[in-house]
Amino acid sequence: MIKSSSVIGIMSGTSLDGLDLACVRFEESNHKWYFELEAVEHVAYSKTWKRKLANAYYADDLKLNLLSKEFGLYTAKKTLQFIRKNKLNPQLIASHGHTIHHCPAEGITLQIGDGKTIAQATAIETINDFRSEDVRKGGQGAPLVPVGDKLLFADCPICLNIGGIANVSFDLDGKRIAFDICIANQALNYLAQSVGYDFDENGDLASFGVVSDDLLKQLQHPYYELKYPKSLGREFFETVQRPVFEAMELAAEDALATYVELIAQQIALATNKLPPSEMLVTGGGAFNTFLISRIQALSKHKVVIPKAAIVSYKEAIVFAFLGLLRKQNKINVLSSVTGASSDSSSGTVYFL
Repeated sequence: MIKSSSVIGIMSGTSLDGLDLACVRFEESNHKWYFELEAVEHVAYSKTWKRKLANAYYADDLKLNLLSKEFGLYTAKKTLQFIRKNKLNPQLIASHGHTIHHCPAEGITLQIGDGKTIAQATAIETINDFRSEDVRKGGQGAPLVPVGDKLLFADCPICLNIGGIANVSFDLDGKRIAFDICIANQALNYLAQSVGYDFDENGDLASFGVVSDDLLKQLQHPYYELKYPKSLGREFFETVQRPVFEAMELAAEDALATYVELIAQQIALATNKLPPSEMLVTGGGAFNTFLISRIQALSKHKVVIPKAAIVSYKEAIVFAFLGLLRKQNKINVLSSVTGASSDSSSGTVYFL
């Protein structure tokens, strides 16, 4: 029996580049999942929205609640435009929202973009808040993409995503394992923006730089030695890495080259213990050719870059899938990944 569903997945990453929207048709046949992209779109944030989302990290509860509703309305507006433009007929919206705080050790994770507001404004059933239940169970609430890696991208033994944060997912001894490796585009974008660029396109600036052993040493941190499950949030960048960058006296090109090297080194350390295989790389970092070259140089795995739509929209695709699993009351968060007391069918459902 084949079951088919059309779902819109929405992702806002920590790199603050914009909303990723993917309308995905999923089919399940003989306990195996298949998907087809019906439409995708990237909505770049205006300077105003970038500032609002960046400053939300410092806001009080009242301002965060108001911003969550405002961001929900913004998300709904862009989603309706996406639907009309592409003549879509989705049965469900699954919105990750934008992460403001992620401190699972303190039982805190917050993604704004009110789901009830989205459901009311679009007249489409909406699911959001995918992380909270896992955190309540003592888990990291992250990464969440590994369920999609396991069920939608099963042909790839290792799935590496390089967004604001780099994370990896793979099977080990019959269980799915995943964890955040290091801050990635959050730091690279910060360094590029310090010299007037939105980001370092293709890694061109970094490719002209020289790795600073001193900066590389300063950027080392006990987190990298921790065993999984483990996850990172903006807090790590703000409190651990940004002060190092602010205190350094180094050309931006050299700082970028150094941080690219850190990312490549940490990815190699995280994955080189596994048998040689193909490593699927997605996320904005997959377009950074200099970074990819350094990862391939240090990795014993074959780096595979899929077609551009998968690179850019894999997280939106997977959150659409997580929403569908939640609607069907199926497991969408794995305790083997997060360290929670049990698996979850996670997400808050808002009906019309």
